[in-house]
Amino acid sequence: VSGDAIRLAGEPTGQGHYIGVAELRVMGTGTTSSGTPPRLPKDYGLEQNYPNPFNPTTTIMYSLPEAGYVTIDVFNLLGQSVATLVNEAKAAGRHSVSFLANNLADGFYFYSIRAGSFSEMKKMILLK
Repeated sequence: VSGDAIRLAGEPTGQGHYIGVAELRVMGTGTTSSGTPPRLPKDYGLEQNYPNPFNPTTTIMYSLPEAGYVTIDVFNLLGQSVATLVNEAKAAGRHSVSFLANNLADGFYFYSIRAGSFSEMKKMILLK
């Protein structure tokens, strides 16, 4: 398996030489094991953040069938923007972005994506 990034979630164990792995995911697409380029997504997509509920970090994955300008924002229940996670041109493919919410109060938040004519919003829960 090849990819652009590997996410390790866990706590350091032993004397700092090892990490206990609770989760291992290949986040990028790179190339397949046969060396062929991966297939691009057919549609735009915004996935549910994970973990959810989270404290204080979560990951949001999204798909772009074509390159374009992408904005991902986080809002509180009053509709006020509390963070902008992505605000730039991105290549077609699957992408992920991490959200660190250690300066926010626990509760419900929303995150939205805008890419071309596509927009979608989802709910997430911060529990401290």
